[in-house]
Amino acid sequence: MKEVRDPVISGRLTMLTEQGKQDIYDTAVRIVSEVGMVVPHAGVRDMLAAAGATVDGGDLVRLTPAMVDKARSTAPAEFGVYDRNGEPAMDVGHYHSYFGTGSDLMNVYDLETGEVHESQLADVARAAHLCDGLPNIDFIMSCAHPHDVPPARTYLESFRAMISNTTKPMVMTAENAADLEVMWKIACALRGGEDELRAKPYFIMYGEPVSPLKHAVEVLDKLLFCADKGIPAIYSPAPSAGATAPITQAGHIVLAVAESLFGLVIHQLRKPGAPFIFGMGPVKIDMSTLQALYNSAEYYTTILGICEMAKWLDLPNWGYAGSSDSHVPDAQAGMDAAELTLLSMQAGSNLNHDIGYLAFGLIGALELVVMTDEIVSLNRRTLEGIDVNPDTLGFDVIAKVGPGGNFLREKHTAKYVRSQQWMPTILNRKTRENWKADGSPDLWERARRRALGILADHKPEPIPADVVAKIDELADAYRPA
Repeated sequence: MKEVRDPVISGRLTMLTEQGKQDIYDTAVRIVSEVGMVVPHAGVRDMLAAAGATVDGGDLVRLTPAMVDKARSTAPAEFGVYDRNGEPAMDVGHYHSYFGTGSDLMNVYDLETGEVHESQLADVARAAHLCDGLPNIDFIMSCAHPHDVPPARTYLESFRAMISNTTKPMVMTAENAADLEVMWKIACALRGGEDELRAKPYFIMYGEPVSPLKHAVEVLDKLLFCADKGIPAIYSPAPSAGATAPITQAGHIVLAVAESLFGLVIHQLRKPGAPFIFGMGPVKIDMSTLQALYNSAEYYTTILGICEMAKWLDLPNWGYAGSSDSHVPDAQAGMDAAELTLLSMQAGSNLNHDIGYLAFGLIGALELVVMTDEIVSLNRRTLEGIDVNPDTLGFDVIAKVGPGGNFLREKHTAKYVRSQQWMPTILNRKTRENWKADGSPDLWERARRRALGILADHKPEPIPADVVAKIDELADAYRPA
């Protein structure tokens, strides 16, 4: 059995004081207990009322602080996620940082032409294939919303395309509990049964409430299904600062903490101990253009703040990396992706998605996925810290070489050269003459070449034919309501 790479790092960033974290939490608990939230799901309202919540005005529910405390006490601080074959892939929680793509992009950059086209199902498959061959992409999302598939089947068909092109674990979106159930049945077929899948979760389900302070029926149905089946569940609101949330960073975080904790209470009441992922999509509105931003100073600090709250609550968190608000593959795209990825890693953010997003989340670029794979690799190495021991201190070899010598032929150099020197795959290390002889490629072009090379040469592990037949039977039988 392979071991899960432990990407715990030494460098850390903090944004909140201990008192600040306590104040945010206390205010969030006041919101859920004094203001309340709208819960149009009758079954969930009844479950909450039976546990001590107050139901007013038909569907307005107020929790008790004790309900929040109990949910926190039963939710796991860490849980494992496994690949398609049941091998360990990620330990989600604490300060482990993992990186993956995002979902449901309406358009993609074409690797061959450089033009933008509407996303197709083939783009979902291609992105999964590429990520299967990139060593620092830890989990997969769809990267595209296929326009060539009937809308009610897009999530299920994306799931089928993804599992066929990668063994890596996935984070999925679903229209409702019905197509989620088919995904679960397919995962059971891949894993050999419900018990095997519950013991070794293969995919994670994304969900979010409707900010401010509402929880849709179909989202709650998915949350309950995940609790019942042991599918790790993300419940991450995406309130917009200044629009659907206070414009202040503290107020923005408070609202998200309240909404995610409300989901946690529902989830843990249904199945104490089921794996839950806390989080926030920290949408920032540029008040001069009303554009929702994926990258800004306030976006970064809010991400760090909500991540810090997750650590304080001892809950796994949902995070972000590798995105840009640039419309084109330019220096801003590289700057945005590198900044956000490094900050998330330094914060110990657990599941960091949206790698490859451009144009405020409207266009996907596989070149940016390749670039961010390199960024993650570089920063994992940078943030490992410095190993100090008698051998690495090098006294013996320094004494041997002595004044005026060199270390090129020493066994000590040969012993450590691979572990002490990080080697890039697309960053330039060539002389100017050799770079010009190669066609003077910029970083985007080198990333494009690497993506095309992986797609041509890397062969994802196939699914056994009998399991493919079962998957096709389950997926083809699905009839959306």
